[in-house]
Amino acid sequence: MQRIYEPENLMEGELLQQMLASEGIDAHLVGRHLLGGTGELPIFGLLGLEVENDQALVARELISAYIGAQPLPGDEPDSFPDVLVC
Repeated sequence: MQRIYEPENLMEGELLQQMLASEGIDAHLVGRHLLGGTGELPIFGLLGLEVENDQALVARELISAYIGAQPLPGDEPDSFPDVLVC
């Protein structure tokens, strides 16, 4: 297993875990149960996405593409130019 990404929060970690699952990559979100110790544990580096060694390269590429994605021109609402509203 390789740690391929450290999400900023639990929601981002679960979102990326499900995105990888939709691509056939079994990712494990480690550290989710440590978040209750915030204040007594270091706040950074608790969460991590891990995948099997042979899937690490593809998983990193998928996460990079996901994080770097931009909205298509013309898809922005008129009231919020340059902001993607989900």
